[in-house]
Amino acid sequence: MTTSQLRVYRIADGALEEFVREWRERVVPLRESLGFRIDGAWTDSETNGFVWILSHDGDYAAADAAYFASDERKGLDPDPARNIESIETRMLRPVD
Repeated sequence: MTTSQLRVYRIADGALEEFVREWRERVVPLRESLGFRIDGAWTDSETNGFVWILSHDGDYAAADAAYFASDERKGLDPDPARNIESIETRMLRPVD
């Protein structure tokens, strides 16, 4: 079964473009190499918002833990997360 997560970030003032560039270059390829799918991503320049939906077929929690524990994730330099001021997440399930 596919599990998806809605991720809503508030990005530091002035850092939205930098964050998006680093997210595309570093986070997306790593997530995809670990079996995740990016279903979409959006920005809201008025609030420095970044919203994306991340999906995985299988055990989402285990895959997410493996992502954060990976040497590749730990080695991101600079780490795009340095520009995230707040994070809200919600697990989503498809409607039958």
